[in-house]
Amino acid sequence: MGQVSVTLNGRTYRLECNNGEEAHLIELSEHLASHVESLKRKLGQIGDDRLILMAALMVTDEFWEMRRVANEFKAELSEVLSGADPEDVTAREADREVAAAIGAAAERLESLKDRLGARKNGR
Repeated sequence: MGQVSVTLNGRTYRLECNNGEEAHLIELSEHLASHVESLKRKLGQIGDDRLILMAALMVTDEFWEMRRVANEFKAELSEVLSGADPEDVTAREADREVAAAIGAAAERLESLKDRLGARKNGR
């Protein structure tokens, strides 16, 4: 297992991750930390738990918005492709590939959200 240390609001947390995921976990933590710092500038020091919770909600909101846009894109693409010539194999293959990529991205985001939530709760 890999390990990384991340700092949020002046507190350092040591987290475990799968080998090879260290850089990605650091990048995610830095994104969350940027939200914490932004909130701290706006609201002052209101406590670690509150700041991290509010930042996590902001990141989750970003995720939900991306998922909504991806679903709209998928629906629009499906609508466009449903009017395509049935013989247009390339368009159907593209639809399947895009749908698979969107699904995989959504699953990965859900997994990351769950892992970050579990780590925060387990500290």
